[in-house]
Amino acid sequence: MSAIYQTDFKFPKQTKFYRGKVRDVYTIDNKYLVMVASDRISAFDVILPKPIPCKGQVLNQVATHFLNLTKNIVPNWLLATPDANVAIGKMCEPFKVEMVIRGYLTGHAAREYKLGKRLICGVPMPDGMKENDKFPEPIITPTTKANEGHDEDISREEIIKSGLVNESDYIQLENYTRALFKFGSEEANRRGLILVDTKYEFGKADGKILLIDEIHTPDSSRYFYSEGYEEKQRKGEPQKQLSKEFVREWLIANNFMGKEGQQIPEMPDEFVQTVTNRYIELFEKITGNKFQPDISSNPDERIKKNINEWIDENIF
Repeated sequence: MSAIYQTDFKFPKQTKFYRGKVRDVYTIDNKYLVMVASDRISAFDVILPKPIPCKGQVLNQVATHFLNLTKNIVPNWLLATPDANVAIGKMCEPFKVEMVIRGYLTGHAAREYKLGKRLICGVPMPDGMKENDKFPEPIITPTTKANEGHDEDISREEIIKSGLVNESDYIQLENYTRALFKFGSEEANRRGLILVDTKYEFGKADGKILLIDEIHTPDSSRYFYSEGYEEKQRKGEPQKQLSKEFVREWLIANNFMGKEGQQIPEMPDEFVQTVTNRYIELFEKITGNKFQPDISSNPDERIKKNINEWIDENIF
C-alpha cells in the first residue's frame, strides 16, 4: 500500500505553503487552508523517517467525524473533505497555545509526577496517585505552540500575563476545552473506550473563536480500553491503549526520546504494519464505522485532482 511522505503541489491562487510535522498546508486566495494529512509520524517533536500507510486517512477522517459532531458545541474551521487525506477550511489566526486537557495521570504528566513534581502548568496534582489513575477533575495543562522544536509547558497566568491570549479569550478557550473533552469522553465511553487526555487548537476568524486542526485523533489524544481498566490499575499493570503512546514507548525502549545526540531508530516493517493496524483499529472503535482505505495506485494524482475540483467549484 502506498504511503504519502510529503506532497509538493501548486494550485491556482495558491499564496502560501507550510509543511508541519504531519500536514502539508496550502493557503488558497488568502482565505482557505487546504490541509493534506500525510502518513508522516512524529514523536518527541521529531518526524520519524518511515511513513505509516493509511495514517493520514485515519487522522483526517477521525477529525472530520468529530468536527461535524461538535460544531454545535464550538464553531470550527472545516468547510469540506474532498479527499480521504484532505480537509479544506477557513483560514484563521491561530492562538499560539495548545489547550491540553488531562483526565488521567498519564504520559508527560506521569513522567513529571515520577520526578516528584506536584505542579504542572501551575495546576496542582494530588499526592498518592499511581500512573494512569483518574484525576478528581480533568486538568488543563496548556503548552506553547512552537513553530520548531519542542512545545513548552506554560501556566494560565503566564499565557495571560505575556499577552499570548487575552483573559476573556482564554476563559472562552478553557470553557470550550472542557465542553469538548466532556463530549469526547462520553462518546468514547459509549464505544468501550476512555478518553485519557487530548489537545485542542483554536484560532480566530472575523473576530470569532473557531476550533481548528484535528480533534480526538490518535495523534492528538490518548485512549484506554474501558474493559479491564480497574483490574489493571489494581494490579499495577500497563493499560491497553489506542494512541501514539505505544510508538513513544517503542522509541524509549530503543534509546530515543528526541534529545540531542540521540539517533532515531529505524522502525522494522512489521512494527510499521502494527502502527497502521492500531490507527485503523482506533478509527473503527471510536467512530463505529468500518474503515474503507483509498488504495489508489497514485495517491498524489488523486489528491491533486480532488483539490483542484474543489477550487474550481468554490473559487472560480
